Amino acid sequence: KLFKLKDNNTDVRTEVLAGITTFMTMAYILAVNPSILAAAGMDQIIMEGPAMYEEFMRLASERYSVRKFDGRALEAEIIEKILRAGQLSPTACNRQPQRIAVITSPEGLEKLRRCTECHFNAPAALLVCHDKEECWKRSYDGASSGDIDAAIVTTHMMLAAWALGVGTTWVMHFIPEAVREEFSLPENLEPTALLVMGYPAPGTAPYPGHLERKPIEQMISYNGF
Repeated sequence: KLFKLKDNNTDVRTEVLAGITTFMTMAYILAVNPSILAAAGMDQIIMEGPAMYEEFMRLASERYSVRKFDGRALEAEIIEKILRAGQLSPTACNRQPQRIAVITSPEGLEKLRRCTECHFNAPAALLVCHDKEECWKRSYDGASSGDIDAAIVTTHMMLAAWALGVGTTWVMHFIPEAVREEFSLPENLEPTALLVMGYPAPGTAPYPGHLERKPIEQMISYNGF
């Protein structure tokens, strides 16, 4: 009585109703006795908010910039997973203006070394750009979301890489003109960041000041400054 299926196909109707029944049953069990799902090995379907938060905070606190790599090449499937995290990143109005060049070949890495001294001999790098023609812009002053969008994308990939055991360093110290020339950037693309990456070398550790954090009271205020 709550809804009427327009499709007269019996198989379709049966699958839809079965799916709804399954969902409602699981919701009821979860509300009444969550241990039943755990006993059935289905408790991982839902991660509670606090558990997800703790896992994220552990990832964020343990990550650090890696500037020494063991030389092993990154597998294609690992790079694809990192790129997938970038694809899922939020961007202004979901315009998705990010354009990313994956640099892994000897020729590409040599080009990279001509663009920045902060390459750290990494076996791979991601050149993160934004398309100036596809970015969202504020109507009243023309301010573009491009750099912000690209920064969000880079952050997602940086954290995803760490979760996969890959070290990275976010590099802004590069020569934009050299990047544009070496990697044949069209006029509509603007380089925002380089994410050099690879497997950390043995004994790699964060630099001494990495764990220093200002008191949160110094950085946060409520309802104004």
